[in-house]
Amino acid sequence: MVVIEEERCKGCALCVEACPHSLLMLSEKEMNKGGYHPVVCVSQPDCTGCALCAEVCPDICIEVYR
Repeated sequence: MVVIEEERCKGCALCVEACPHSLLMLSEKEMNKGGYHPVVCVSQPDCTGCALCAEVCPDICIEVYR
């Protein structure tokens, strides 16, 4: 399970590129208080818990639970 602190996300998309299953994407509709499109997980059940997304996040706003 991927938990993203959307208000801290700056939309750099490093996690989107790192996800081997292409489960993350930048939100097209929502913006956070900082004016960024945050990352969202499109399918929680398909997440394998590899945590590559959390490892590359420069703002430390992703936590992965297995």
